[in-house]
Amino acid sequence: MGWSLWTAHAAGVPAAALPSWLGSLALGQQYTSLGSQPLLCGSIPGLVPKQLRFCRNYIEIMPSVAEGVKLGIQECQHQFRGRRWNCTTIDDSLAIFGPVLDKATRESAFVHAIASAGVAFAVTRSCAEGTSTICGCDSHHKGPPGEGWKWGGCSEDADFGVLVSREFADARENRPDARSAMNKHNNEAGRTTILDHMHLKCKCHGLSGSCEVKTCWWAQPDFRAIGDFLKDKYDSASEMVVEKHRESRGWVETLRAKYALFKPPTERDLVYYENSPNFCEPNPETGSFGTRDRTCNITSHGIDGCDLLCCGRGHNTRTEKRKEKCHCVFHWCCYVSCQECIRIYDVHTCK
Repeated sequence: MGWSLWTAHAAGVPAAALPSWLGSLALGQQYTSLGSQPLLCGSIPGLVPKQLRFCRNYIEIMPSVAEGVKLGIQECQHQFRGRRWNCTTIDDSLAIFGPVLDKATRESAFVHAIASAGVAFAVTRSCAEGTSTICGCDSHHKGPPGEGWKWGGCSEDADFGVLVSREFADARENRPDARSAMNKHNNEAGRTTILDHMHLKCKCHGLSGSCEVKTCWWAQPDFRAIGDFLKDKYDSASEMVVEKHRESRGWVETLRAKYALFKPPTERDLVYYENSPNFCEPNPETGSFGTRDRTCNITSHGIDGCDLLCCGRGHNTRTEKRKEKCHCVFHWCCYVSCQECIRIYDVHTCK
């Protein structure tokens, strides 16, 4: 989900504008103990020196970082499955979204947020599962118990996961330009979503589930809840304008809300400053794959409906036969038997 440094410079885009720490991790790089650590980390394309040092110093949590990147991509594809841009990835390429993320659009904002959240989430979960020796459970939640319960289990240390995501994901966002400022803001918005959604999770103990004793621990939400929240933030993202200031270190770019009448964005909101393409037609310059042959929902009036998703071109309809389980019967005790039925469905695709 990103670019190598060479690709960024070749395209004439500042390296800080591109999430180049994502592509190689998303492609399933192996983080095993084979070989020397410097050689292992050095083989990952696109890492800046700070990320390379992080990898070498904390090699055992790199599998969790990679898992978090994949988790973010999968959630992106779920959230945008019915939209013109559906988070399509390109196999066997570090630039796994193509040029889509070159621009400072809403889509770039969401990808940065969900990927950074994914890294924080996966590292936090890995620590709670005991797969790393440098982290573990959160020891801060051991105060007085609540009414009818006591602290127990393993509270998830989301602060550590957020710290890892911040140190690794933000490593290249150190340029005094607008895109770096945007990327850092959206990265942090994704991580803040994790912290905001932490909650108590409890388990009952006792004979026959009587709940004589209830233990509780601090837990992350399902990652789907994070994706749902950030998707809402995508829909309400704040458009910004770029301002240049002269400072002792030179020219610095900052972001300001474009519309003064609207409430300014908070640290939990997504921000962008370039308009998105409409993604209706294939365009190699913008990375749009178009929507031809995409399945659309004939009954929907939303963006996934055939009118909007197909951009007014119309749609084709064909019938499909599918084998499905049917007439299922529960037998005592304890199994279910089903018959196999052939059902016919209408499938609508964009022209």
